[in-house]
Amino acid sequence: MEAEKWGRRIRAYRKLKGYTQESFAKDLGISVSVLGEVERGNRIPSRDFVKEMADTLKVPVEELSPEE
Repeated sequence: MEAEKWGRRIRAYRKLKGYTQESFAKDLGISVSVLGEVERGNRIPSRDFVKEMADTLKVPVEELSPEE
């Protein structure tokens, strides 16, 4: 359940900032399949990966964190 919440928030912000999965994955230096796994909730991102995504999206890390 936690992973799904992460994935939904990351996908929402990616779309809000105008990224496709392909362009976002390229900017992060990862494969589209890894990004897809995170967005579908099959993988919980590491703290460092969340920081990298937040920096790329130009949002605070807290925005990507699921609400408690």
